[in-house]
Amino acid sequence: MSDVRITVLRKTAHPDLVAEYMGDEVRDARLANPVCTLFQEGDEFIVSSLADCPEGFCVWAWSDMHKEILTLACGGDMRPWIKHPGTALACCTDALRPVIFKLERIETD
Repeated sequence: MSDVRITVLRKTAHPDLVAEYMGDEVRDARLANPVCTLFQEGDEFIVSSLADCPEGFCVWAWSDMHKEILTLACGGDMRPWIKHPGTALACCTDALRPVIFKLERIETD
């Protein structure tokens, strides 16, 4: 099995949806800083064990993308959707503040 690198590509936000749908007890704080605060664009994580979420990684995002990580680690590709072999894009399922990740198989000799 290959290791997989996870890179945070983009943090997005939908303040209009936050304002309308997020619970009152957290909405005001989220409107002040509507993007995910756990990650920074460019952050990288290496997955060496498919059983363990990388330290400091969001367990919800890990659950969302685990099947893509497993596919890449086992040598699979996401073609024809992704043109680069050994690469996938994944997104957490936070509909209000989604984070987009690039997943890359780390080829070893």
